[in-house]
Amino acid sequence: MVEKSHTAGALPNLYEPLKNFGQKLADWFAPASEASASPDKYEIVLELPGVKDEDIDVAVHDGNLVVRGEKRSHHEESGRTYFFSEREYGAFQRTFRLPPDADQAAIDAAYSDGVLTLRIGKRNVEAGDHRRIEVRRS
Repeated sequence: MVEKSHTAGALPNLYEPLKNFGQKLADWFAPASEASASPDKYEIVLELPGVKDEDIDVAVHDGNLVVRGEKRSHHEESGRTYFFSEREYGAFQRTFRLPPDADQAAIDAAYSDGVLTLRIGKRNVEAGDHRRIEVRRS
C-alpha cells in the first residue's frame, strides 16, 4: 500500500490559479473573430483596432489560414505618470482550419476601420473526390 503525503495532496490546490494561465494568456492576445458561410463563400471577420494594415500578415499553410500581426505601442513617458493602462500591445496570431471545399486560391483580405475581413471562395467538390472502395472477400 502506498501512502500519500499531505504535502503532495496540497500541491494541486497551490497551483490551481495557474492551471489555465497559458490558455487565458493566449485568449487575451487573440483578436475577437467570427466566421460564417454562404452558398458560395466562407467569411472570417477579425477585430484588430489600432493595428496598422502593414502590420498584418495573412497566409495559408497546410490547410490552415493563419493571421499574424502586431499592435505597436507608441507613447512618451516624459512628464506623465500613469496610474493604470488598459491598452493592449503586442503580437498576435489566429489560425483557422479551412474546410475541404475551401478554394485556397480564391482568398480575399480587406482591412478597414480596424476590422479585417477574409473571404474564402468555395470550390465544387467533384464526384471524383470521393470513390467507393469495394471490399473483397477472402
